[in-house]
Amino acid sequence: MPSQRQVTPADILPMSDYAKVRAERRRAIIETKRHRRIEVGPFATFYFENYNTVWLQIQEMLYIEKGGFEQLQGELDAYNPLIPNGRELVATIMFELDEPARRKLFLAKLGGIEETAFISFAGETVVAEPEPDLDRTTADGKASAVQFVHFVFAPRQIELFCSRNTEVTIGFKHANYAHMTVMLPAVRDALILDFEEVAR
Repeated sequence: MPSQRQVTPADILPMSDYAKVRAERRRAIIETKRHRRIEVGPFATFYFENYNTVWLQIQEMLYIEKGGFEQLQGELDAYNPLIPNGRELVATIMFELDEPARRKLFLAKLGGIEETAFISFAGETVVAEPEPDLDRTTADGKASAVQFVHFVFAPRQIELFCSRNTEVTIGFKHANYAHMTVMLPAVRDALILDFEEVAR
């Protein structure tokens, strides 16, 4: 069955129905996210999105903010672009520091970091393309604590990524945050599903 690429209004549960299954749905998505999460360096975490993670985000925004139908289209427009299209991986990157003053100084040195994220494997490197919704580096060079990026793969790169025993490295080539890590096999296996239609 093809993976869904968009959340539609028909997919959204009425709030009274969602309240009944909310705990169960949240637990299921937390388990899904466990194999779609990668820490890189001391402060950055990649959260790879798919239909299920985006559906929950939209459903939660509607449940918490209670904006009803008037809010729905805005949430669909904001989050649907984060569902991978079958030839890409899409990640939310979060830079997490507890101390506000320290976080402000840290982010002031990370301008443009969203353009330096990469995934490397089998001699190939796929560089991130920032979500074009808005500029997440300010004019004075301060990066946002939350970034949305697309890793767009060529068909041959998908084949190599999905090959058995391929080692995958993910990281940043930013002068002030040049960290990388090897992707765990369980995470790679989960992300392969984002390419399922193209790879088979």
